[in-house]
Amino acid sequence: MSLARNITLHLPKRLEIGAGAVRKVGEWAADARRVFVLTTPHTTEFVARLGLAGEVQVFDAIPGEPDIACFDAALSAARLARPDLVVGLGGGSVMDLAKLVAAMWDGTQSLADVAGPNKVSGRNTRLMQIATTAGTGSEAGIRALITDPGKGNKIAVESPHLLADLAVLDPELTFSVPPAVTAATGIDAMAHCVEAFTNKNAHPVIDGFARMGIDLVGRYLARAVRDGQDTEAREGMMLASFYGGICLGPVNTAAGHALAYPLGTLLHLPHGLANAIIFPHVLAFNESAVPEKTAEVVAALGLSGNLLPAAHRFCENLGVEMRLSAHGAAEDQLDRFAADAHAIRRLMDNNPRDMSVAEVRAIFQAAY
Repeated sequence: MSLARNITLHLPKRLEIGAGAVRKVGEWAADARRVFVLTTPHTTEFVARLGLAGEVQVFDAIPGEPDIACFDAALSAARLARPDLVVGLGGGSVMDLAKLVAAMWDGTQSLADVAGPNKVSGRNTRLMQIATTAGTGSEAGIRALITDPGKGNKIAVESPHLLADLAVLDPELTFSVPPAVTAATGIDAMAHCVEAFTNKNAHPVIDGFARMGIDLVGRYLARAVRDGQDTEAREGMMLASFYGGICLGPVNTAAGHALAYPLGTLLHLPHGLANAIIFPHVLAFNESAVPEKTAEVVAALGLSGNLLPAAHRFCENLGVEMRLSAHGAAEDQLDRFAADAHAIRRLMDNNPRDMSVAEVRAIFQAAY
């Protein structure tokens, strides 16, 4: 083990995990007088289960891929509410938005001011993140992504000021997640771990979290898809997602996520689904550059035979529709997808094997 390269590992101040963990929220937040909850229409029903004693304002106008207009609306609503506690109650998009709102509602910085690493000036408001899916691991991390529809890309903000004071992983909140969403978000969690594990910037400490996450996905994702009420499987997947979120901090993802982003910004696919479609292709593309680590991934997921079709079957057997054409993509969009993905250098430069625009285009064609 070589620890020659320094890394910084940020973790939430407190983590509550396990069935019924959400019942501890009210006690922790008992002194909050004004609470601003960001959620979606699908998860607003959980607000009543939080036991919040203060005045609660709910903002639920959050689409699957929040854009600048959504961010502006959430920030305006928060400024009217003047919260002393911000709660992200939902999936990764909701929690990303909650990070930015908590840090920015009482300041003067714009989204353009904070884009990039370490530009957020501070945060005065407590932040609680309550995951209702098992995929992004956003509750664990210091990054937030907002879609810029004008440019067709993601604005990435990274700062320790975006870290949660309390993260809650209660598998009971994921019982109602449909099988297809469970599968796609679970593959996204795995992609975080795999892309960090096989990354040019891989680190032994992060490799440990990645291995645990990949192993949990191999053991529990199919079970969670088959039976949404399987508490053990749901908890295992929430932990896998959390580990994936930790991997994103000091190492980040690579080409897989770079290729997935245009599918969200241009095709409007949910983030987890986009990553699921791309995952087998990039895993197979990178095999020659990181054969030993790829072999570990193969073993953990129980894959056999030629890697690309085996990984494709793994995703397909979970119920994921893997053809871009079935999701509304047109073949004449593939060039734009490839150009946009190749331009995301903050991720593409992490990939263990260099990827040309033509090779990116070939992957989109194969996925089409």
